[in-house]
Order: sequence, then C-alpha cells, then structure tokens
Amino acid sequence: MVSNRQLYVLLFSLYWAQGLPVGFMTHALPVILRAQGVSLAHIGGFGLLMLPWSIKILWAPLVDRQGSKRYGHYRSWIIPTQFLSVIILIILSFLPIASLDEPVYLLMFFVVLLSLNLVGATQDIATDGLAVNILKSDQQHWGNTFQVVGSRLGFIVGGGAVLWALDWLHWQTTFLCLAGIVFLNTLAILFYQEPKKEQIVSQHSHVNKQTLWQVVKQYLIYFTQTKTLRMWLLVLLTFKIADGFAGPLLKPLMVDLGLSFSQIGIYVTMLGAIAALVGAGLAGYSLKYLSRVHALIGFSILKIISLMAYAWLGLQYELKRLVDAWIIYFINAFEDMVSAMLLVVMLTLVMQYSRKAVAGTDFTFQVALMATVSGGLYSVSGVFADVLGYSTYLYLITALAACSLVPILMWGKVIKHEQNDL
Repeated sequence: MVSNRQLYVLLFSLYWAQGLPVGFMTHALPVILRAQGVSLAHIGGFGLLMLPWSIKILWAPLVDRQGSKRYGHYRSWIIPTQFLSVIILIILSFLPIASLDEPVYLLMFFVVLLSLNLVGATQDIATDGLAVNILKSDQQHWGNTFQVVGSRLGFIVGGGAVLWALDWLHWQTTFLCLAGIVFLNTLAILFYQEPKKEQIVSQHSHVNKQTLWQVVKQYLIYFTQTKTLRMWLLVLLTFKIADGFAGPLLKPLMVDLGLSFSQIGIYVTMLGAIAALVGAGLAGYSLKYLSRVHALIGFSILKIISLMAYAWLGLQYELKRLVDAWIIYFINAFEDMVSAMLLVVMLTLVMQYSRKAVAGTDFTFQVALMATVSGGLYSVSGVFADVLGYSTYLYLITALAACSLVPILMWGKVIKHEQNDL
C-alpha cells in the first residue's frame, strides 16, 4: 500500500515538472521581450501560446477513456508526455534566441513553445485524473498543497532561475538543465504502481461503454443540474478575470521601474515563488480549521488588497517617483503568497466537484474554464494598458476583482442554505 508521503511526493514531482515550461512562458518570457523593447500589446499576444491549456477539454475525455491496463491508465499518458517534454526542451535549447528578429526563427520558436504547452496540458489532464482517483477526501487539501508547491517550484526554476542563469549561462546550457530536471521528476511516476481503473470506478462501469459524445454530454449536464453547481460555474467563470487582465503587466511594470534581469529573476520571481510556497502551506494548514467557503472569501479579499498595492506602484511610476526595491519585492511576494493560497482552495474545490469515473474530464473542464477566461483576457490586456496607462488600468482591475467576490458570496450562500435544509 502506498503511504501518504509517497502520494504527495509523486504529485509534487509531476506538478514541478509541469511548472517548469509554464514558469518560463509566464514569468521569464515577458521580461525578456520587454527588455528588448517589445510593446505591451505584443507581449499580451504571446498569451496565445497558452491556448492548449484552455482547449484541453477537447481531448480530456479521450484521456479518461483510453489508457493501458498493463502500465496504469493515467500513468500510460503521463510517462510519454514527460519524456516528450524533455525532448522538446532539448530542441528548444538549440534554437538561436538571438535570431528571433528573423521570421523563420520566430515561427520555429513559436511552434516549439506551442508544442511544449500542448504536451504539458495533456500531462496535466492525466495527472489531475490520477490525483482525483488516488486522494481521499481528507487528503485533498494536502494533495493540492503539494500540487501548488510543486508547480510554484517549477515557476521558480522555469521563471526566476532562467532569468538569473541567462545573465551568466548560455541559452543552450540553461535549457538542457531544464530538460534534466524534468527527466529527474519523471522517476517517481516510473516506479509508481497505479491502481487499476476498474477497481476505482467499478460503481461507474457504464461510463466506459458510452460514446465520447455521451461522456461529454453527461459531464456538461452534471455541472448544471443543481443550483450549487450552477453557482460554482459562475465562480469559475469570474474567478480569473482580474488575473487575466493583470497577467502581462506586472513583470513589465518592474522592468519600467528600473529592475534588472537579476533583480527580477532572484528577488521578484524566485522570492515571490518562495512566498507562494509559504502561502500554499498556510492554505493547506488553514483548511483544517476554516471551511472551504470561508477560506475562499477571506483569501479573495487579500487578493484585492494586493492588486491595490500594484496599482499604487503603477501610479508611482507615472509620477516618476522613486520606489525602493524592497517595497516592490514585498508587494510582489505578498501577491504571490495570496495567489497560492487561493489556488490551493480552488483546486481543492475543483477536486471536490470532480467525479472519479471521469476525473480528468471534470477536473479539466473546471480548470479550462478559468484558463480560457484568463488566457483570453491576457491576450487583449496589453492593448488596454497601452491606452490607459499602468495606474488607471490596475485600479480598474482592482475594482473588477472586488466585483468577482460577489459570485463567491452567492455560491457560499447557496451552500449555507443547503446545509440548513439537511
């Protein structure tokens, strides 16, 4: 029998490997582009690279339905995608980063990064499905804590460490190291014996006899069949609005405030990721004492405060006032810590609303809704920021974050009424 510690180490390793390329594209790439004079509008356009994370719901039912009985249903998806990630990172290391001003190399760069996201999104479906099936209810909050810790560590390495390393290492050496780390994080799943899917979902065995469309139709009906689930869908649709609009601006703002690559790589991205690790741990611990509803409300209020602090930074930049570097580091770390706390709670709730028989699809459907909203807004946000300026735009985002609290309160109210009726 697999111990709790082994389960958590397994999830930690898988999400760490998954977080490496995402960390590069969301943290390092915008900084590199801005430092080379790319406009906010064009940086926002790079959000299209994250498209596979939004549309992965299209092939999630396939991952749930097709898998090897011999090697483990979800394991037979995770291992190949992990190795493909290693291969793509090796290919990426050979691309001449200094030649991105040439259309041919720019197209190659885009295709390789898009492929990396496609493979990572597929690995994520299988990993989420595996997590839902192997974690019991009382393990979910700690399982999601280790998930967030692993992914944030991936952000540290893929985002902050890459920026730091590019100051003294060659592009190729840096990405060959990333490929090696992904390979090492594949070892845990190689030696893990996944429970047979028939044993896990025997009470839902009819699912395997349905057509793909019937499975898709079934989970869509599931997420609209009760008032609680309908309100939960509204939460999912509004939760990432503020993050989507703010995403491409925060790191470029720090470049404009005068921070160097090393400062952003070490003191912003890496320190922020460490703060996120602390936040994930605090969230996992707090869920022992707080209800998931109260935790989501409380942490959302803290998120609004963090966005107000960023809006203040934008105002100081426009007024040409000098801001001490430690204040920027603190604001960034606080926002990253709160975001991690929110993520632990959200993923725990997403897991709560996922059925074991179609775990990958249910989990992916919910996460994809958030990713679609965030990614879509990310792609257009730079245009609005160029027009409005940092401070006005960020204050508007703060107001949107406050409005997004309303669906959470409404969902919590429905849950409270249901509990009173029992």
